[in-house]
Amino acid sequence: MTDKYDVAIIGAGPAGAVFAKELIRNAPGLQVLLVDGQCEHSKKVCGGLLAPDAQEMFAKLGLTLPTDILADPQIFDVETIDLAKKRVRNYQRHYLNMDRYAFDKWLVSLIPQCVDVHNGRCTKLCRDADGFTLMLGDKVVKARFLVGADGASSLVHRTFFKDKPMKYVAIQQHFACKNPALPPYSCIFDPETSDSCSWTIRKENCIIFGGAFHKKNCRAAFEKQKQRLEAYLGLSFGAPIKTEACLVTSPRKWKHFNVGGGDVFLIGEAAGFISASSFEGISSALLSARLLAEAFGKSGDGRQILRAYEKSTKKLKFKLYTKIQKRKVLCSPFLRGLVMKSGIRSMKKYT
Repeated sequence: MTDKYDVAIIGAGPAGAVFAKELIRNAPGLQVLLVDGQCEHSKKVCGGLLAPDAQEMFAKLGLTLPTDILADPQIFDVETIDLAKKRVRNYQRHYLNMDRYAFDKWLVSLIPQCVDVHNGRCTKLCRDADGFTLMLGDKVVKARFLVGADGASSLVHRTFFKDKPMKYVAIQQHFACKNPALPPYSCIFDPETSDSCSWTIRKENCIIFGGAFHKKNCRAAFEKQKQRLEAYLGLSFGAPIKTEACLVTSPRKWKHFNVGGGDVFLIGEAAGFISASSFEGISSALLSARLLAEAFGKSGDGRQILRAYEKSTKKLKFKLYTKIQKRKVLCSPFLRGLVMKSGIRSMKKYT
């Protein structure tokens, strides 16, 4: 590790790891630092499902998943539950079920050895005359360009930008799966406890229950919804094996998509690139990482890189903006009720 870099990347999830890999491919010769703050005791809170859009991005990147990061069962439909209306519909979907921490570490393992990887958190950032200064524990390093790939609680975003997109607290608990008849994946709506969605996911011998809740009284809302779901299902999840929580971004306006400025660039969820309707963010993380790497490959000037990145992400922004409109339907009790009652695009399961 040196003390001066061309590019410093904060965050080593899918956005940061793929950006580091693609940056070396598009702009070889740069001195690159990747700060990986994730460890066994500070994992990303995530259900660990790889959606079709993310699978498509992996195909475009020429990447295939190793089987040892996959988890049983694989998922071919989602059971949508409206707790208020006591209504259930099944919709065909295909998700790859995986161990999210193992997935992230696998992506980091693909990064070329010429990239310096610092295992630990960045605690402070500041702009100086010739770039940026980063505090990495007791070590100080400098970088010409800074890339925020550090998710909803992005240190990069909140240090250099004033906009504050909508955020929820995502809480999930892991339980021993005592009932194999539970659906592999369910999406739950309960307007009494949240204006967003929740989920259950079977993973090996466990069942995960989680959801997104407003910050105020989020734990109480989580526990209440869990009790209501248990009553509806006629079972008890039992004592949790572990409880996890983190912030999650939910863009609501076009301005919530922020790609950066002033030699600071944002990718993935740090840029607001996440689905407001489902909280799926891996596909957008991969795409925005690739697009920024391509922009770096076209120029060494920060303003030109930003212009190229802004232009190339317009299609992604439009796609995610449609997810904001979709969220308005899914999270409206009245509109969701009409859709589920109609049975449009739902499937009947054989019994």
